[in-house]
Amino acid sequence: MSQELSAANKDKLVSDLKAVVSDAEEILRATAGAAGEKVGELRTKIELRLRDAKERLADAEAILVDKTKAAARATDDFVHDQPWKAVGVAAALGLALGVLIGRR
Repeated sequence: MSQELSAANKDKLVSDLKAVVSDAEEILRATAGAAGEKVGELRTKIELRLRDAKERLADAEAILVDKTKAAARATDDFVHDQPWKAVGVAAALGLALGVLIGRR
C-alpha cells in the first residue's frame, strides 16, 4: 500500500513540476521584449536551468512509467500463476474494507 501512495506522490510531483516548467516558460515569453544586459543574462540562465529541469523531469517520468509497468506485469504474473491466492487476497481485502466502512 505504501508503494501505491509513493506512486501517487510521484505522479503528483511530476504533474506539479510540469506546471512549474510551463509557468517558467510563460514568464520567459512574457519578458522576451525586456531590454538590459542583466535581464538577458537572467533569461539565459533561466532557459538553461529550465532545459535541464525538463530533461530530468522526462527521465523521472520515464522511470516512473517503467516501474509502474513492472509492477503491473508482476501482479499479472502472480494472478496468472496463482489465481486462487489472488482471489483469497482480494476477498480478504474486500472483507477488511467492508468492516472498516461498516464501522463508520
